[in-house]
Amino acid sequence: MRRLLILEDGSVYEGEAFGSDKFQIGELIFQTGMCGYQETLSDPSYYGQIITMTYPVIGNVGINRDDFESMNPQLFGLVVKEYDDYYSNFRGKMSLDEYMKLKEIPGISGVDTRAITKKIRDNGVMKATLADEDEDVEKVVAALRNTSKVTNGVKYVSTTKSYTIPNGEYKIVLLDLGVKYGLIRELNKRGCSIVVMPYNATKEEILSVDPDGVVVSSGPGRSRYVSSVVETVKNIARKVAVMGIGLGCQIICEAFGGNIEEAKFGFHGNSCPVIKLESGKVEFTSQNSRYYVEEQSLENTPLKATYKNLNDGSIQGVRHEELPVIGVQFTAEASPGADDAKYIFDEFVEMMGGVR
Repeated sequence: MRRLLILEDGSVYEGEAFGSDKFQIGELIFQTGMCGYQETLSDPSYYGQIITMTYPVIGNVGINRDDFESMNPQLFGLVVKEYDDYYSNFRGKMSLDEYMKLKEIPGISGVDTRAITKKIRDNGVMKATLADEDEDVEKVVAALRNTSKVTNGVKYVSTTKSYTIPNGEYKIVLLDLGVKYGLIRELNKRGCSIVVMPYNATKEEILSVDPDGVVVSSGPGRSRYVSSVVETVKNIARKVAVMGIGLGCQIICEAFGGNIEEAKFGFHGNSCPVIKLESGKVEFTSQNSRYYVEEQSLENTPLKATYKNLNDGSIQGVRHEELPVIGVQFTAEASPGADDAKYIFDEFVEMMGGVR
């Protein structure tokens, strides 16, 4: 069956359909990872986005039971150059097409993903949707232009009730803005008992469990869409150690006076190079973000930059000069991608020990 990818600038790409036929308007981005499409699809921070995979063949290892980063994928569509329905992997349990039908995610293959990527790179992220081949394109384009972009996706991906994952010595409150299983695994490995709370948990609710630290997870969107979390972090930072990942890092920066800006096409990949400013060491990181911290805005704040992106020089990590507060723009837990920066979790555990 033929299918269309329609962009708000009027561009139309025709290809083959796979996955579901439940179409939604989302933000069209490109993702440069060469592996880990299952983890990418199940990452909650992709809420509201239609992902163009730059790696040419997707689906060839199927879907397995172990590599999910959440049980409910939140992307609005998948665009690939070549879809391989015949998967070959000893862990594979179903095809990508079967999984996407099950989770109501539409896909399109056989399109020029290189051209789509160049368009986004040159013109920026834009709204798009998948559609049936006989759809009225002009009507769809008008709808795209008149639809507001997704704002607070966090409320759709966060847990609604608190729950506990007991394990060890340190007690951590994990604010779920779109948490990945990889983050939970890394904290568990370091002897942390975790109380996962909704993104809108209050200061009183967080401190009532007497945590040694608070971790603010990654998630979709930007910090201004979850201003209540910014205020909460500001209020608890003098009482417990705090670490922010991805969106959590942006929340920390805004809580202490920093400014967050929208990137032209964002940072979406599994091996994005960053430099650790203290040592000059280059590390490869996994990233998924549409926004960045404006460097100049940190000049009169107590935050100090700790990492920068080697490609564009944007800030990728911060540390408070007085309080036990750190944040990294990238997803230190990887899942998928490079895991060079997992030591950051060790640093946070040491930080909690110092506070205690």
